[in-house]
Amino acid sequence: MPVPHIRRWKPLAMTAAALLVGITVPAAADATTPAPTPAAAPVGAYDDTYYQDALGKTGPELKSALHTIISDQTKLSYDQVWDALKVTDEDPANSSNVILLYAGRSQSKGSNGGDPDQWNREHVWAKSHGDFGTATGPGTDIHHLRPEDVSVNSTRGNKDFDNGGSAVGEAPGNFTDSDSFEPRDAVKGDVARMILYMAVRYDGEDGFADLEPNDKVDNGSAPAIGRLSVLKQWSDEDPPDAFEKNRNNVIFDQFQHNRNPFIDHPEWVGAIW
Repeated sequence: MPVPHIRRWKPLAMTAAALLVGITVPAAADATTPAPTPAAAPVGAYDDTYYQDALGKTGPELKSALHTIISDQTKLSYDQVWDALKVTDEDPANSSNVILLYAGRSQSKGSNGGDPDQWNREHVWAKSHGDFGTATGPGTDIHHLRPEDVSVNSTRGNKDFDNGGSAVGEAPGNFTDSDSFEPRDAVKGDVARMILYMAVRYDGEDGFADLEPNDKVDNGSAPAIGRLSVLKQWSDEDPPDAFEKNRNNVIFDQFQHNRNPFIDHPEWVGAIW
């Protein structure tokens, strides 16, 4: 099933971009008004410094160089993840709320917990795929942990990612079947880039499994998630927006002090896979 090219969350993207450069977006701004281009902290600043040892490389050499770069990070406990997500996924239009990944709704930061209509911590790379649980490391890496409605999180479970299935009632635009989950169009690329970050960051060192994408579904407890061909398509057709870029910056500046390279350089997806 082809995935339409959709430009995501225009009002949110405008507001997030505005926050980054310190300008005000009028409340009645037309949704078609182009978002201002951020003038501060251009990605080029990271090209020249953070990624300097990866520039010019491709394939396995690029993957290895990026692994070395992004492995230099501060690790959080699973309890610290709660507070981190309240910052990384803050609704740009309402600082009291977070944006839920799949459901897409804005929900109070304080409504986190285990009840059906609360939000909890979704492991985009399902923690059973490699059996790392909530251990400090892959189990607490906020580059792939996102706020999500408890019931929707349960519906996704540990399924691989693919196109198709039946509609998820509490999360419009999401679909699922017995062995896969398809997120809404607005975050398809986000999901792909989180999965590929995990595959580069965790390569069998640190006592954890070597995480790798493959082109299968129903991977079970294997340290793999698919389908790679679909994830690549999603990354290409849903490029990083202001919300995703800002999230990457917040993680780097305030929490883990490492970056998701596929947000800064989406072209590196095809250069490695």
